[in-house]
Amino acid sequence: MARRFNSWFYLICFFFLAGLATSSSFISNDALDVRGGSGRTLLQMKKTCNVSFENLDYSVLTDKCKGPQYPAKSCCDAFKEFACPFSDAINDLETDCASTMFSYINLYGKYPPGLFANECREDKNGLDCQNVEQSKKSRGVQIAATQSSSLTLTAGLIVLLLQLF
Repeated sequence: MARRFNSWFYLICFFFLAGLATSSSFISNDALDVRGGSGRTLLQMKKTCNVSFENLDYSVLTDKCKGPQYPAKSCCDAFKEFACPFSDAINDLETDCASTMFSYINLYGKYPPGLFANECREDKNGLDCQNVEQSKKSRGVQIAATQSSSLTLTAGLIVLLLQLF
């Protein structure tokens, strides 16, 4: 009985740690440098983003980051407050999440191209999303789970159910 408990404990710990490893607390510098590809890139087609950026409230950015000066501190803080809840999706370079998000940011905020990529740099990992307070407006609209996290949790539950029955 003790041996069976140990194997359950290790299995649950494995999937818990795997789930934690897939979440991100940074917005990478690569995600900030969204560049349009030149020419035909059929083999480099990106998957559609699973975040509905067109339906988000951009007032977190537009209220705090105003031109013509665009103060770096307030703009970067507002950008982190808006974008950090979606860091996993934005950092996934196989999707078009980063470019879609920046398209809507520029559409609603009419910001100069590259404003956030040029002004908001913290370290080699990108923007630190730890200790970022989410706005009350963006809290209600978040990703339910990223694909990798939900896949890990689903696989763990299936294995757990197979062991029980």
